[in-house]
Amino acid sequence: MSFLKPFNPLNIATRFVGKKKYIWKDEFIQYPGFKYYPRHPDFKDPPYEPTKLFRVQRIKPLKGVPYFEKSILKDFKLDGKLSDVVILKNMKETNMKLWKIKHLIQIKPVTFPNGFPEDTNGTYLEENGELVIIQKISSEKMQLAEQFQKNVGKMDGDTLRRDSRKKWLSGWDWQ
Repeated sequence: MSFLKPFNPLNIATRFVGKKKYIWKDEFIQYPGFKYYPRHPDFKDPPYEPTKLFRVQRIKPLKGVPYFEKSILKDFKLDGKLSDVVILKNMKETNMKLWKIKHLIQIKPVTFPNGFPEDTNGTYLEENGELVIIQKISSEKMQLAEQFQKNVGKMDGDTLRRDSRKKWLSGWDWQ
């Protein structure tokens, strides 16, 4: 019987390290720098097209930051206001510098939902990284807008304000 054996404190503190056999030890996908163990054995990475540009904005203050991180921020022209935004190319050298200051910045990939623009005039970069192309107004719409502004029967803002003030001062018209 087990209770008749002498007490040995080493039996209580025994750990079973390295005794479990893992059946999933060879089921990983090797990526540069780490191993990924997928949930399903038929897992495949979705296709991904890397972006050409990054929208980078500093989100932390410069106070207390080491000089070598400040010099990287100065190289990227991010040593000004927190609201300043910089567009950077997705290159190996740039990514290595961004990795060193990633705790100080916010990086968003720049996407082109309307296609890549030929001309930078008429484009707007949103906060989520979308570069939106503003469509040009056709000549017909321009002519219609000019006709509307030159219309004599149309009341402008100044006329409407004067008319409203006149009605307010005269009181209620009962007739």
